Amino acid sequence: MAQIKISFVLNGNRVEASVSPEMTLLELIRRDFRLTAAKEGCGKGECGACTVLMNNEPVNSCLKLAASLVESDEVITIEGLDKDGLMQTVQQAFINEGAVQCGFCIPGMTMTSYHLLKTNSAPTEHDIKQALSGNICRCTGYRKIEAAVKKAAEDRRNKK
Repeated sequence: MAQIKISFVLNGNRVEASVSPEMTLLELIRRDFRLTAAKEGCGKGECGACTVLMNNEPVNSCLKLAASLVESDEVITIEGLDKDGLMQTVQQAFINEGAVQCGFCIPGMTMTSYHLLKTNSAPTEHDIKQALSGNICRCTGYRKIEAAVKKAAEDRRNKK
């Protein structure tokens, strides 16, 4: 099968890869770059476990074809945010609020929460629910996850 050579920015670094036309971004980042936080839950873009940021917007990486990436595209996985103060605040709030159960959905939930708080420092309960609506928690820990996002927003505002 023909391979397509692509180049894009991954977690702040320019990377190159040869991909098959049907390979997803999720497969590429997990297999070729060994970044395993994003998970394949449903493979249909319905659960959000594979959420990454692409050009500063959350995307389901299981739906994005790797071959469609272009030079100017920037993809950020949770591993690329490990030194970011906001991500640390989000992660700590998830821990403090007991929002982590089995952990499968947490990378997608935290990436989505990070994006929300990056764009809205004082989200309402409705804003939080709306932002997380594309993420499914198998353990039904929604109340604690929503509380964690609210707590992270408060903690972030208090640090400023």
